[in-house]
Amino acid sequence: MAKTSNLTIRLEPGLKEQAEEILGQLGIPVSNAVNIFLKQVVMQGGIPFDVKLPARKPVGAYDLTENELNIELEKGYADFVKGNTKSIENAFSGIRKNYNI
Repeated sequence: MAKTSNLTIRLEPGLKEQAEEILGQLGIPVSNAVNIFLKQVVMQGGIPFDVKLPARKPVGAYDLTENELNIELEKGYADFVKGNTKSIENAFSGIRKNYNI
């Protein structure tokens, strides 16, 4: 059997318990999950997932005041006049990507 070493980490209150609950349902002890994560760090040469802010929710017209809506419409019209446009496919592809929908 391979030698092991210990790792001591500090976690936010409740995080360990929440992770143990989910990992328990998967049948994976926390120590194995940490080992999997670290192996992926080595294999990928970095963190094995995107580290980014949570997805933003799209803002609907009803969420804006009349003045804010007019400002956004003016920006859109100015882009249109300048030729800063996208195909509908590219526009919706970007929306789906940016908002995880």
